[in-house]
Amino acid sequence: MHEAIDHDRRRFFGAAAMTIAAAQLAINGSADAQSSSTDPSRPRAIKPGSNTAFGTLKQIKAGVLDVGCYETGPADGPPVILLHGFPYDIHSYAEVAPILAAHGCRVIVPHLRGHGTTRFLDEATPRSGQQAAIGADLLALMDALNIPHAVLAGYDWGGRAACVAAALWPERCAGLVSVNSYLIQDIAKAAVPLPAKVESGLWYQFYFLTERGRAGLTAHRRDIARILWTNNSPTWHFDDATFERSVAAFDNPDYVDVVIHSYRHRLGSAPGYPQYADLEQRLAALPPITVPTITLDGGADGVIPATDGKSTAARFTGQRQHRIIPGVGHNPPQESPAAFAAAVWDLASKSAKSS
Repeated sequence: MHEAIDHDRRRFFGAAAMTIAAAQLAINGSADAQSSSTDPSRPRAIKPGSNTAFGTLKQIKAGVLDVGCYETGPADGPPVILLHGFPYDIHSYAEVAPILAAHGCRVIVPHLRGHGTTRFLDEATPRSGQQAAIGADLLALMDALNIPHAVLAGYDWGGRAACVAAALWPERCAGLVSVNSYLIQDIAKAAVPLPAKVESGLWYQFYFLTERGRAGLTAHRRDIARILWTNNSPTWHFDDATFERSVAAFDNPDYVDVVIHSYRHRLGSAPGYPQYADLEQRLAALPPITVPTITLDGGADGVIPATDGKSTAARFTGQRQHRIIPGVGHNPPQESPAAFAAAVWDLASKSAKSS
């Protein structure tokens, strides 16, 4: 189903603005930032100082990680886990989180492995970035937090982790919001080229296959991130303060190793690790996603052009809606928080009624 974000949804969030104002202002710091977030089609220019960092993060031992995560909202609310991409961090959800918390959701926003305050518990653990690893991390976090099932939402790496969990453990996923549709990698076809225009936007993936690329990411991680932010989201007018707030997460000591392995593995240039072999074998079959799903595309995505969703329709065997958010790039939750929150709430509200 191909649809843009409709006017009813905009009116809904406009009516809810007074309810969520206090929660939004706690992070946004200005009424201007709040009002701009209610228009999902408007490219956002973030003012210096208008988006302060999340408060103190929790550290949760989960699986092989000590996960740094932000939590807000009532503890007995329908759980929602929001997952960031590369090269971004938890602040992609600085405005989405309070919107959902104000609706009564229990909101968890974790740093992925190799990012922020998330650390490996054992120095001997391989710094894998493969898709099975980030999916397993998500399941381990849910177990550690005693969350039997949750709405999982994400984009880029985070969307992939959510898709992996939804496909392999559907009983744990109350609903899925995934940017760019079905994100489980078909590694067997890694050598098949995409259209040249798309390939050109993936330069960094090919760069990371080389040792020069590893050295470049080590030395120039901020510069690489700024180029990707700019190219990925050509209509998003982020400022230096917003950028610096996020790139601090890349100073994690495991960042380079995890990122390099992620891209080398997905392109068939590095093996996976034995502890994830069974999961990767299951993912190689491209399992269908059976849970209620809303897929999103940014209408101005500079990496993956928006589609009508038909090319991936067969991968979703449950109820699925596809939406395009006009004027938005590769990082929809930060560029259009109200539209992203609307999709999550559509699923979380139904989950709460059925539980």
